[in-house]
Amino acid sequence: MPSGSIVFVDTNVLLYAQDPRVPAKRDACVRWLERCWRKQCGRISTQVLNEFYVNLRRVAPTFDVQAARNLVCRYRSWAPWLVDDATVDLAWQLQDRASLSYWDALMLAAAQQQGCGALLTEDLQHDQLIDGVRILNPFLTEPDVLDQAAS
Repeated sequence: MPSGSIVFVDTNVLLYAQDPRVPAKRDACVRWLERCWRKQCGRISTQVLNEFYVNLRRVAPTFDVQAARNLVCRYRSWAPWLVDDATVDLAWQLQDRASLSYWDALMLAAAQQQGCGALLTEDLQHDQLIDGVRILNPFLTEPDVLDQAAS
């Protein structure tokens, strides 16, 4: 699979896919996640997985605890990147060089270490290229943009 089609998915995308309050955002994120599952190209980190669980429980306290845990277990099949010392060191470099928040830099570092060509998030500038990883806002582009880029 070409690295350009491997997608690192931010916590907010996972959360919006579970949030019925904003149907347009939920539907966009669901389309992206369905593509990631279908093409087996989705990637995350332990940071994202833990943020997802904590924030899902915080923003949707009535969401069934076991259902939340089942979602976490399902995303474990994406082999989340373990945030280690090398990832932190790379994140610090990215933070300084690209003027990113630490948390965004940590996510980008994990994406780079997994060979991702794209980072799916609403938190960074859409279509920006940072050290070989293209930032994609799931609300400004459709998943087929990756198919067009690969051809």
